[in-house]
Amino acid sequence: MAETVLRMREDAPSIESRRARGERARRAVPHEAHAELPVRPAGVDPVALLERQAAGDIPGLVPVRYGRMLVSPFTFYRGAAVIMSDDLGSVPNTGLHAQLCGDAHVGNFGLFASFERRLVFDVNDFDETYPGPFEWDLKRLAASIEAAGRDNGFDPSVCRRAVAAMSKSYRKAMRGFTGMGEIDLWYARLDVVASLDELRRVLDEAAMRRVDRAVCKSLSRDRWQAARKTTEVVDGHLRFRLDPPLLVPLDQVYPGGDAALRRATLLEMMADYAQTLGPAVRLMLRQYTLTDVARKVVGVGSVGRRAWVYLLEGAGGMDPLVLQSKEARASVLEHGLALAADRGVTVGAADEAGIDMVPGHASQGQRVVTGQRIMQATGDLLLGWKRARVNDTVRDYYVRQLRDWKGQFEIEDFAPDSLEVYGRYCAWILARSHARSGDRFAIDAYLRKGRGFDEALADFAARYADRNEQDHAALEQAARGGRVAIARDV
Repeated sequence: MAETVLRMREDAPSIESRRARGERARRAVPHEAHAELPVRPAGVDPVALLERQAAGDIPGLVPVRYGRMLVSPFTFYRGAAVIMSDDLGSVPNTGLHAQLCGDAHVGNFGLFASFERRLVFDVNDFDETYPGPFEWDLKRLAASIEAAGRDNGFDPSVCRRAVAAMSKSYRKAMRGFTGMGEIDLWYARLDVVASLDELRRVLDEAAMRRVDRAVCKSLSRDRWQAARKTTEVVDGHLRFRLDPPLLVPLDQVYPGGDAALRRATLLEMMADYAQTLGPAVRLMLRQYTLTDVARKVVGVGSVGRRAWVYLLEGAGGMDPLVLQSKEARASVLEHGLALAADRGVTVGAADEAGIDMVPGHASQGQRVVTGQRIMQATGDLLLGWKRARVNDTVRDYYVRQLRDWKGQFEIEDFAPDSLEVYGRYCAWILARSHARSGDRFAIDAYLRKGRGFDEALADFAARYADRNEQDHAALEQAARGGRVAIARDV
């Protein structure tokens, strides 16, 4: 094994050659190219893309997703990653690949507990994670900052400044990561408590109160709170409560004999999931007993996909643990990358060998888990995956705790300075994640003298937010005309 590692190291490209790769990519796809708004080919209908993505979803829940998307252009954007992936497949890209979040909008960052029980800030959602051009994550984040700022009624200059600050933060962070050792890079994390003093220097008192409130709320969102929110005591035992369509116990989803069959299938699936965990975690999990299962509605863009919650109890009862499994399908980035190849778009680092990416995955659940483990500084101890076969239909899932100090900031409560600071933190997180999996020296070289890149990204964000508003209006029109059904206020 040592010889294999040494041989791989001897064959690794030098830092100089990696930087040269980034410079070649910049000549092929200059910074100003990123201001370009993708030209949609004739016949591409954003509502049709959403309908195609909904194929295979639970039909009764798709109107809930559309209802949540129609609340505002920003909530529409949160559920429209497939539309943006289709668009990005039409514009030149750097070819400098990293493990991407795939849906890196400002609402998909949040607070988490580290193994040491410290609160950290990190990426939240990995349903679409996949290797791709590093700037695709940045464009997704940039347009979300613009859309969120507009929803909050901010002046266009404020939104533009926040996007440019985010881009500059990413560039500075990537430069810093080139000076770190490999293992130090993997230890890097954004500790929330340590960041509070910095926030107090740049935020006003009202904004700081909102930050403190979000931190306190996150600390209260543990396994006990998850159980209190989703269960009730029935005949002396905890059971999931009925709250349709958001939470429906298994015997209500599949009444009669079907429920027993489904329960047996789910038990088998849980056993398979346990095999994806480490031996010590499996030992801990064996001390719990599965007592109830329910279907749960989660998120915005994920509404309609199959998501289940599992109630487990430790020895003696009243020691609850709630796990969530969520259906995993092919990433929208696969679709965007395939379109880029079909459309023959310019790729800056085409046909050039970079550093090795992670090998392929055996299932979509494993793809999500692998991407999350690469991108997050600290992961959920119980994060794993499984595959289910029901009536000759195979579905992939990933599994995690429902809550473990998980929390988010309320974007709609942000003041202008809060949005700018928050965007900078999100950018640092993306830079660290991309530096881990991609070629940080090539990306840094590409971004050198990058104020033009910042301005181009701000131009793109404004233009794409305009398009997003048009797409939101198209879904509204489809709802008014009866093309799609919607359910509101759930």
